Amino acid sequence: MKTEGYSIKDLEIISGVKAHTIRIWEKRYGLLVPSRTDTNIRYYSDADLRRILNVSLLVNNGFKISKVAKFDDNQIKDSVEHIYNRKNAKGDYLERLILLMVNFENIAFYNFVKEIIGKIGMEEAMVKVFFQLFERIGAYWQVGSIFPAQEHYVANLMRQILCVEIDKIDINKHNGSTILFFLHEDELHEMGLLFYSYLARKSGFNVIYLGQIVPFEDLGKTQSHVKIDYVFTSFINSMTKENLENYLKSLKQTFQHQKVFITGWQVNIHNPELPRNFKVIKNYQEFYKYIGGPGKN
Repeated sequence: MKTEGYSIKDLEIISGVKAHTIRIWEKRYGLLVPSRTDTNIRYYSDADLRRILNVSLLVNNGFKISKVAKFDDNQIKDSVEHIYNRKNAKGDYLERLILLMVNFENIAFYNFVKEIIGKIGMEEAMVKVFFQLFERIGAYWQVGSIFPAQEHYVANLMRQILCVEIDKIDINKHNGSTILFFLHEDELHEMGLLFYSYLARKSGFNVIYLGQIVPFEDLGKTQSHVKIDYVFTSFINSMTKENLENYLKSLKQTFQHQKVFITGWQVNIHNPELPRNFKVIKNYQEFYKYIGGPGKN
């Protein structure tokens, strides 16, 4: 919970229920009873946020608010679990993950992530659920509706799970081609890079994973020690188009004979001029197309 509680705007942003609607539900059905500051500003607790998230899920799945408002906590919990048990809707996955994140429900979050992966596979889970979760969390953090620890909690837990999936792949069975994964000196957002390294290893590549904040001169040093066939990097943190294009030119000088894959938000925004041996990757299906996909190398 944020130390000062949640504002009604926070509840609107996280739950998707308009502040006006929340006020109506409060007045008409007594759904929430906010506390008040010394200056008479309303604020909400973790329990209030949890309730509005669950009520929103039920209403979106056909329940009437007049009925749900009369439910006690156990009835709401049972109804929500019934929906999760009978549906695989990815939107419902997101709502439940956010609810577990807000309350740091570690075991439940981990088990639910594993359940999602088991139902729809790692690739679909990452692209259609977990990456969307990170986008939502980023938006919440930007407007102050969650605090940084909640964002870090989810990112690190997802990193652990992805690393476990990577470790399941037999690294001794590779096709002889090597692909280097790295992020530049000012880039911290690693989840996408780690995911694509998982795809590469699954497809039989020898993966050299350098991770975050790699000094540029270390790329050349790495190449002097191992034959690199492909390079993959991502640009998420804000940067100008000029800086991005200059970095790509320098990268071209270092990797003149390799195919270089790039992805990330900054690439989408700036649409930079690309050296001839560079390729923008828009999604994992496209990446599979270029590297051959699992079992095709």
